[in-house]
Amino acid sequence: MADGRHHPQAPNPENFDAGELTNAFEQLMRNKRFNQLQEQSRVQSRTQSPSPAAMSPSLYPPHPSRAPPPPPPPTASQYPSPQMPQQQQVSQSPLLRSLPIVPAPPQDPASLKFRNLLHVLSVTPTKYENPGLLDEALSHIPLDRLYSEAEEESQIMQAQAASVGGKPEWGYQDCVIRALLRWFKRSFFQFVNNPPCSRCFMPTIAQGMTPPSPDETARGATRVELYRCSEATCGNHERFPRYSDVWQLLQTRKGRAGEWANCFSMLCRAVGGRVRWVWNAEDHVWTEVYSEHQRRWVHVDACEEAWDQPRLYTEGWGRKISYCVAFSIDGATDVTRRYVRSPTRHGKSRSRAPEEVLVWVIHEIRKKRRENVSKTDQRRLMKEDEREERELRAYTASALAAELNNLFPRNSNSGRLDDQKTPTSRQDAAMEWLDTRQRSSGHSGPDGSQDGR
Repeated sequence: MADGRHHPQAPNPENFDAGELTNAFEQLMRNKRFNQLQEQSRVQSRTQSPSPAAMSPSLYPPHPSRAPPPPPPPTASQYPSPQMPQQQQVSQSPLLRSLPIVPAPPQDPASLKFRNLLHVLSVTPTKYENPGLLDEALSHIPLDRLYSEAEEESQIMQAQAASVGGKPEWGYQDCVIRALLRWFKRSFFQFVNNPPCSRCFMPTIAQGMTPPSPDETARGATRVELYRCSEATCGNHERFPRYSDVWQLLQTRKGRAGEWANCFSMLCRAVGGRVRWVWNAEDHVWTEVYSEHQRRWVHVDACEEAWDQPRLYTEGWGRKISYCVAFSIDGATDVTRRYVRSPTRHGKSRSRAPEEVLVWVIHEIRKKRRENVSKTDQRRLMKEDEREERELRAYTASALAAELNNLFPRNSNSGRLDDQKTPTSRQDAAMEWLDTRQRSSGHSGPDGSQDGR
């Protein structure tokens, strides 16, 4: 199929091995790139040797023991078949690139700006370690109620697992976070779009931004939204500071996605959970909590009361995502592959910096956060990083196998009618995905949940 020729016996798309196709595709790209670098090296040796200032590491072929860099984008001559645009998307997508990326420091202004942004964002979870803040958070949490709900849910899961001779899906600590999520969404925090008028309680109209006052700045407000009362006879103006100080959020108990994720992440830390604050380049943030029971990071969105639904934003909301970076007290991790399972459909251009620069910055943040950690904890964190990388690569392999599967011609006689049905609009797609999630009664997979938006 790769050379575009017609074979006498076309493989059956229902019986092919996706793992073998993935390995064959990767090996083909490695050999092709290595041959190109060897040819380039021979051309260089026949020409005049360049000056030291003009020499670049990219002009020399890598050592045979090292994997070559990612292949260049294919041309139309290499793919004469009509499936060429899909094949180009598979090879060009950075989320599908499984070859090793050599970290490189930022050089251009855009890369330096992106590096500075990630370093500023990485400070957010370090604020959750304030002992006084954690004590203040615990004073707001109904611990007896949460522990009672968690114990009941944990016992139900254990009984269900024992009835089938299996293992409970979630541990007791996971059930505590789930109970905290329900209480936070339903009883504690309030989502605010336009704040009501404090004088006549009528709706307000947005008027733009205004500089924060000294008192608002001292409480962590970097920007303030201004609203005017919709009642003509009132004319009152309301200020809505966007606080980043979690201490202040415990008092106001209102905000949007940024305030929700910030406050909820700190409360998860207060009850003993290991948390990540996940930044998304498309203006959304959420939380990840580490499950010791499943030994992986679990997606949690307090705004949606969503537990372990990483496909919510792409397949549920129909969004396209470029960057998802998770920050914790132990460093940073690019977790985009967890939330974008189909890069060709839901992936967005990652143009803020080269992939080599992003890997370099993440390693830089990890080194900074772990420099004072004991050797034992460093080894533990390294094993967790390796385990998570295998998890993310499994998503990449599944996406690549799905793309390769689409290259096979479909037999119209053997295809089922249900497989040919597609949603007619973005809203239909979102509703169909959510209905399917709500109808499922099990939690067997890593994305299992009964809740949707």
